[in-house]
Amino acid sequence: MSFSISASGMTAQRIRMDVIANNIANANTMITAEGSPFRRRDVIFEATGRTFSESLSVERRRLNRTIGSGVKVQQIAEDRSENAFIKIYDPGHPMADDNGIVLRPNISVTTEMVNMIDSSRAYEANVTAFNSYKQMEEKALQLGGR
Repeated sequence: MSFSISASGMTAQRIRMDVIANNIANANTMITAEGSPFRRRDVIFEATGRTFSESLSVERRRLNRTIGSGVKVQQIAEDRSENAFIKIYDPGHPMADDNGIVLRPNISVTTEMVNMIDSSRAYEANVTAFNSYKQMEEKALQLGGR
């Protein structure tokens, strides 16, 4: 059970890092296949399994040690807000509209790098939990074999 919880966390953070890397790579992409500037994407997570309070209610009725089963990516959402693009006045730019406004993605590379570090640390925490559980299982097998 703990292996799958840590593994789901590692998978979710790997996907988040891929999305962040894509945001950074497209920070200056002014036109996509849809004809608009690139829209920043964000990963939305969802817990899987039961919540602690749900598990506690079940435990009152029967003995079961399952509490949760990890996390999953619910969706990768595009920024559809009014602030998705930065408006820059540059009438000489080939992408400028009739008013001389050029739309650029509203992506802060600094913010994305902070998000990448956060995701990397979360991934490392899941690796540490995975390895700790593995060591406990190995020790239990050693003790059981005596």
